[in-house]
Amino acid sequence: MVLDPGAAVTVAPVAPERELFRRSAANPLLAAKEWPYPVNTVFNPGAALVDGETVLLCRVEDRRGISHLTVARSPDGLTGWRVDTEPLIVDDPECRTSCWGVEDPRITRVDELGGWLISYTAYGPEGPCVALARTEDFRRVEKLGVVMPPEDKNASLLPRRIDGHFVLLHRPVSSTSHRADVWLSRSTDLCSWTTPEPVFGARPGPWWDAVRVGMGPPPIETEHGWLGVYHGVKQMVNGAIYRVGLVLLDLEQPSRVLRRTDSWVLGPAAPYEMAGDVPNVVFPTGLLHDPETDELRLYYGAADTCVAVAVADRSEVLDYLLSCPEPAPHNGGAGSSRG
Repeated sequence: MVLDPGAAVTVAPVAPERELFRRSAANPLLAAKEWPYPVNTVFNPGAALVDGETVLLCRVEDRRGISHLTVARSPDGLTGWRVDTEPLIVDDPECRTSCWGVEDPRITRVDELGGWLISYTAYGPEGPCVALARTEDFRRVEKLGVVMPPEDKNASLLPRRIDGHFVLLHRPVSSTSHRADVWLSRSTDLCSWTTPEPVFGARPGPWWDAVRVGMGPPPIETEHGWLGVYHGVKQMVNGAIYRVGLVLLDLEQPSRVLRRTDSWVLGPAAPYEMAGDVPNVVFPTGLLHDPETDELRLYYGAADTCVAVAVADRSEVLDYLLSCPEPAPHNGGAGSSRG
């Protein structure tokens, strides 16, 4: 056999010494039984640190099947949860973009605005779209409106401007190919956004993220790049499986993928992840970093039924990502095989 000297060589990443993300013994953290009013399920929370407390903005599906967003607070991010008695953001029956509910928030602290931006999915007859809201205390919100038309969702905003622009990672669906990949748009005012640029996409064939991918929590800035968490979907005979992967994006060119894990780092394994309204789902939407302990806390929806958390050491996560192969030169486009 003669090897092509120009052929790409796949180098296996160095396996971590232990499981990167470890489920908390406190799981599941929140479910319908913890809610102060009747609901069906609680899942897919955005996460923030506010005055020393962990705030989760949870997607709550009511008994009509319509979702709204409600705040839960905890002194340690694991126990002692206090759930607000009223939702923070709700469906608007008079608005076609959100009359079917609001879903799957991500939360970004933006220092220049003196508060947090919430990106979430508004849902109506035309399909899901991306909306933004601003808050200073998670008790009141200012809605900024729809920023990405249907069909679009899974939006996460970077915490600082790049070259004078806010940067939004999101997941539009092509009306022609029906691909669902991660793209990036830019704005100077949070209202008008540039044409999307491809970032990374689903990988063809039998991959664990072959059907579609979507950005999870807002990426965290590190010395090596933007540390991102995403979900990937594989279609099996008995249904879809949602798992979690990692990606590292260039700090000043975030459409450029520096590293991407070939393997998933968290997948359905616990009973509360494998059984529920939608079984076999781990859906990451909140990520917090404790600089004192270097611990990452990844909050996720489990089986579209409850909220859970898994923890990891930031340094171990970055070491593992940096051990993964660099993407091919053409990589970074939404249609490329290695995303």
